[in-house]
Amino acid sequence: MTTAAATRTDPHIQRDVLDELAWDPQAQPHEIGVSVADGVVTLTGRVDSYARKWAAQRCAHRVRGVRAVADDIEVRLPGLDGQDDGELALAAVRALEWDSFVPAERLDVTVSAGWLMLRGEVEFGYQRRTAEQELRRLRGVRGVTNLVEVVPPAPPSAEQTALDLRRALRRRTGTEAITVELAGDTVVLGGTVRSWWERDEAERVAWSAPGVRAVDDRLVVTG
Repeated sequence: MTTAAATRTDPHIQRDVLDELAWDPQAQPHEIGVSVADGVVTLTGRVDSYARKWAAQRCAHRVRGVRAVADDIEVRLPGLDGQDDGELALAAVRALEWDSFVPAERLDVTVSAGWLMLRGEVEFGYQRRTAEQELRRLRGVRGVTNLVEVVPPAPPSAEQTALDLRRALRRRTGTEAITVELAGDTVVLGGTVRSWWERDEAERVAWSAPGVRAVDDRLVVTG
């Protein structure tokens, strides 16, 4: 099998990641260094928000030939050394309340020195993921620890969940090369996909299954 990483050299991947960072307005401005070894990208340097750190990760993942990303970017918040954690906590609560897909009344947020800790219970894994994404975007956030538990109203059988997932994956990606295994409340995705878009789409499908708390993505991008 020929993988994307095997058909592209590390210097080519490095150049494309740098170009993608320069192209994406959500990653600007930044001071980010990029190194590549065997298709694994390491990001270093600093950005002025957690949202830009997240955007830089996505930029690297979008580049063809990237096998994995190690994110060593530091978040430095200019002019916010004296920011009130209470204001950030209020902003976090409001962000969760404004998202109709997040059961904000079942979640608690704790803030310490710009770091947010999220606790509570939801029925679906995608709700857990969406809540974290909402908090990542807030100005002044240094990081997010997500301790939300996924508790479905009626635990589905592993066999039925796996079957439903395989059907959904075929509908959304048009491929049958993705394998699905369930280990407790974790979905393990294996096999191959043709692009990072298909890989991301497969993850989104897995997160939407009832009772799923974690997704172990082992898919290999071959395109």
